Amino acid sequence: MKIAMKKFKKSVIIGLVLVAILASGVKLGIDHATYQPTTRAQVIAKKASQTSKVTTFKAKNSKLTVVVYPGALVNPNAYAIWAQDLAKKGYTVKIVHFPLNLAVFDQNAAKNVVGKNEDYVIGGHSLGGAMAARYAAAKHDKHLKAVFFLGAYADKKGRLDQSQLPVLNISASRDGVMQKDKFEHNKVYLPKNTTYAVIKGGNHANFGAYGKQKGDNKATISNATQQKQVADVLTQWLQNVN
Repeated sequence: MKIAMKKFKKSVIIGLVLVAILASGVKLGIDHATYQPTTRAQVIAKKASQTSKVTTFKAKNSKLTVVVYPGALVNPNAYAIWAQDLAKKGYTVKIVHFPLNLAVFDQNAAKNVVGKNEDYVIGGHSLGGAMAARYAAAKHDKHLKAVFFLGAYADKKGRLDQSQLPVLNISASRDGVMQKDKFEHNKVYLPKNTTYAVIKGGNHANFGAYGKQKGDNKATISNATQQKQVADVLTQWLQNVN
């Protein structure tokens, strides 16, 4: 009996070690695949307040907080450029950190970064936009004021067509990653009065600042130009959010 128990314990330990090694390998693989911020974005991100949960660009006398869900496998600091621009215009920006840089693992993460009485809007890039919509669709919160999408669309689980929330959808004419057919079809999940904006010459990756993305088209405008347009469109829209 003792010998059998020792063998069992040994097997359990070996199994746990193998699982740990496998998990470590998966994490290393995902870390390697994650899109990293450009040098400029990294420099700007250092000016923000950072914790394990969120990168925050604090605005003086903030009018509203903007909660951002990053795209899949994109380092949160890749959105630092336009986030800083928004903060300078009076909007605190909180870029949420996710396990393995995948918002699908915690679509409700926003609740951990906003204050109890903090008015905010939520949105995101690519997969992050879809997960932000799911959060908004399930959240009955008087402090949630609006939703926005960057190179993204809502799915059935994140449908907002019956919501009274203002919605902004910014796309890019050279986006080669977002599925255009699904983008058009899934407009049924958004309110009829959704505001749509298109960045001419922009692409999917330039909603952030992390270099080229597999499957994307080459932009005909610079990253700096697209970053500025994202900030400008968001600012104009936010001015009308109550």
